[in-house]
Amino acid sequence: MTQRGCIVAAFGRHYQIELADGRRVNGFPRGKKSPFAVGDVVDLTADGQITGHTPRQSLLYRSDAYRQKLIAANVTQLVLVVATEPSFSDLLLTRALVAAEHQDLHVLIVLNKSDITAELPAAREALAPFSALGYRIIELSARQDARLLSPLLQGETSVLVGQSGMGKSTLINALVPEAMAATREISTALDSGKHTTTHARLYRPESGYALIDCPGLQEFGLAHMTPAEIESGFVEFRPYIGTCRFRDCRHAAEPDCAIKTAVASGTIHPRRLEHYRQLIAESAHGSH
Repeated sequence: MTQRGCIVAAFGRHYQIELADGRRVNGFPRGKKSPFAVGDVVDLTADGQITGHTPRQSLLYRSDAYRQKLIAANVTQLVLVVATEPSFSDLLLTRALVAAEHQDLHVLIVLNKSDITAELPAAREALAPFSALGYRIIELSARQDARLLSPLLQGETSVLVGQSGMGKSTLINALVPEAMAATREISTALDSGKHTTTHARLYRPESGYALIDCPGLQEFGLAHMTPAEIESGFVEFRPYIGTCRFRDCRHAAEPDCAIKTAVASGTIHPRRLEHYRQLIAESAHGSH
């Protein structure tokens, strides 16, 4: 006899599963692989063996040439958390956005630590190309006004993604006080945060939404995506796809390239074309 539940926490090959009646049980996969993610709805036997998952509405994951890392299943919104300090990678943001577009997820960018006003102009400048594309950006301080985020989470199953040190755990603590997520001071010497979240976990605040927190990440490889899928993940490229002189144009050295023309005219930000070329180069070499 099997029972069905939702994975609410993942610890390597061990999972915590919430059943329909609210009970939580431990589960584990059949073989050596762990093909499940927080957010998966799974069937499991009486002794906790997971036999499979129901069809997913979405699956957010990252990969390199050697392995893939599942982030969350059945989410509807990606919440990208950046901060005024430490500095964040706009390339990592682009990677996550391309993955989100591939899965048709809503996207929200949170600029945390907005009370550090000295660093605010530089952070806003780095986010300007994304704002120009229509991605929603909200500025807040997790320690003071995290509740500004709540209305934008309603009705969504959101996954919080960001580099270490951006304040995701502080945000989670503010939104879900019972979470008691561990927070640590930023390592200024490395200009990056210490990894405070060691496993993914799903929270269901009573206010009508689900929130998945996952470990801070410094990489977001897209080795599982084809060049065409990567290209389509750049939303501003879409009107031009197929209009270059060459059908397989990589928007590099080819003549009569519609994307390069759009960059030259100011329609597409040059930084975005740089990002695209880097992702395509990695795709060709199977790296990251």
